[in-house]
Amino acid sequence: MMAEVPSPAVANPLADELTGARHAKPCALVIFGATGDLTKRKLVPSLMGLAKDGLLPPGFQVVGFARRAWTDDSFRQELADGVRQFGRTDTPSAFEALRESFAFHQSDFDQPQGYAALRERLEQIDRHHDTKGNRIFYLATPPSAYSGILQNLAACGLSKEGDGRFARVIVEKPFGRDLATAVALNDQVRAAFHERQVFRIDHYLGKETVQNILALRFANGIFEPLWNEKFIDHVQITVAESIGVGSRGGYFEESGIIRDMIQNHLLQVLTLVAMEPPAALTADAVRDEKVKVLKAIRSLTPAEVAQATVRGQYARNFFGGEEARGYRDEDGVPADSTTETYAAVRLQIANWRWSGTPFFLRSGKRLPRRATEVAIQFKQPPHLLFEGGRPLQPNVLLLRIQPDEGVSLRFGSKVPGPDVRVRDVRMDFRYGSAFGGEHADAYERLLLDAMIGDSTLFARRDEVEEAWRIVDAIVAGWRRNDQRPEPYPAGTWGPERADALLGAGRTWRKP
Repeated sequence: MMAEVPSPAVANPLADELTGARHAKPCALVIFGATGDLTKRKLVPSLMGLAKDGLLPPGFQVVGFARRAWTDDSFRQELADGVRQFGRTDTPSAFEALRESFAFHQSDFDQPQGYAALRERLEQIDRHHDTKGNRIFYLATPPSAYSGILQNLAACGLSKEGDGRFARVIVEKPFGRDLATAVALNDQVRAAFHERQVFRIDHYLGKETVQNILALRFANGIFEPLWNEKFIDHVQITVAESIGVGSRGGYFEESGIIRDMIQNHLLQVLTLVAMEPPAALTADAVRDEKVKVLKAIRSLTPAEVAQATVRGQYARNFFGGEEARGYRDEDGVPADSTTETYAAVRLQIANWRWSGTPFFLRSGKRLPRRATEVAIQFKQPPHLLFEGGRPLQPNVLLLRIQPDEGVSLRFGSKVPGPDVRVRDVRMDFRYGSAFGGEHADAYERLLLDAMIGDSTLFARRDEVEEAWRIVDAIVAGWRRNDQRPEPYPAGTWGPERADALLGAGRTWRKP
C-alpha cells in the first residue's frame, strides 16, 4: 500500500493559496517520456510540493513510461536526485515517504503490447491503491511521439471515461509549429479524447502574477474603470532572457522566438490583460473571453508586417565580463541562419475597449537581464500644472511576473519643502515580502488543476488555433518581404529599429 502523505505540522498558507476547499479524487498519473528532463526538473518536484502540503489525493500513484531499460529502483533514484536538486527545500522528505508510489514501465511509444501491459498495470494499481480507475496521461515527449501515444491509448481503451471514472491527457507545448500542424495535432488529440478531457499546458499561466492579473482587474474597483482606450496609452509585454540558446540550437532553429515564446506565453498574457470580465470564474467563461480577444486581432498583411514587427538575432559581444557567442556560433545552428532570437510586434485589438491602443510584445535571447513583465502605461494629463522641474514620466502600472513577482505603480508626488515640485515615485508590492515563504511552482498549480478537472488555466483548441493564425500571418509576411533578422550585440536590448516601433514619445521599458 502507498505510504501516508506527510501532514504539515502547522497550517500551511500555501495549501490555501493553491486550492482552498478543492480536493482531487484518487488517481494514477502516467508520464510518457518519464526519463526526460521535464519529469526530473519540474513534474516530480512539483508533485512533491503538493504532497508536502497535503494536496495529493489518497492512493496517488505515478507510472513512468519510456523506452530506456530502467527498473523501478533506478527510476526512483533518478527522481530522488531531481527532487533534491530542483524541488522546494522541504520536499525530499516527502519523496522518501512516497518513494514506493513511483514505478517504471518500459516500452516503445508505438508498441501496442506495451499499452496492453500498461492497462494491466493500471488495473492492478486500482485494486491495490483504490485509484478508482481515474487516470491522467502526461505527454512529456517530443511532439513527434504524440500520434503513436494517442492512437495506442485509444486502441486499448485507456482514453475512455465512464462509471464515474475519468481519463485526462495533458499535452505540453509546442502545440504545432503553425496553424496547419496545430489543427492536425488537435484532430489527433480529438480522435482519442474529448475536448473536456484535454489539458494543453502552458506553465506561464500557472505563475502567481499571471493569475493575479484577473484578481487585480476584477477584484479592485480602482483599476477596471481605467482599463480601456480612454485612459491607457499602450501596453508593453516583455519576456527577456539573458542566456542564449545553449544546447537547444537545433530545436530553436526550427521555431525561432516567435513560435517559441510569442505564440503561446506572450499572447496568453495579452488575453488576460485585455479580456472582458467573464460571467463567472469557470473554465469556459474565462476562455470564451480570451478567445474573443484573439479573434479581435486581425491577421497582418505583408505590408503591415514590415511596419509592425522587428526581427533580431544576437551577435558575438562581450557580455557579463566574458565574450558571449553569437547565435550563428551556437551548436546546431547553421552559419547562415536567418532564425530570429528577438522579435517585437505591435498588435491592435479591434474592439470598443481597446480601439486605438497598441499592444507591444517583445521577447529575446541574450538581453541584458532575465525579466518578464507587463507594463500598462497611462495617458498623460491634458496639461501640466507643475512646470519648471524635470518632465514627469507617464503613470505606469507594472506587473512583474519574474524574477521578483509583484506589482508596482509609478505616479507623481510632491517633494517635501516650500516649493511645489513633483517627482516620480513608486508604490511597490512584492509577493515574497507580503506573503513570505516559498511559493508554489507553476507546475504545482497546473498539475493540481488537472487532477481536479479545472481547465481554466489550460489552453482550449480554438485559443491555440487563433494564436497560430496571428503568428502565421507575421511569419508569412517576413517570408514575403524577405525580412531577415537584424543583428544586435549580445547583452543589449535588441535591434535599434525596435525603438521606432513604439512611435513618437514612447520608449521601451528596461526592466
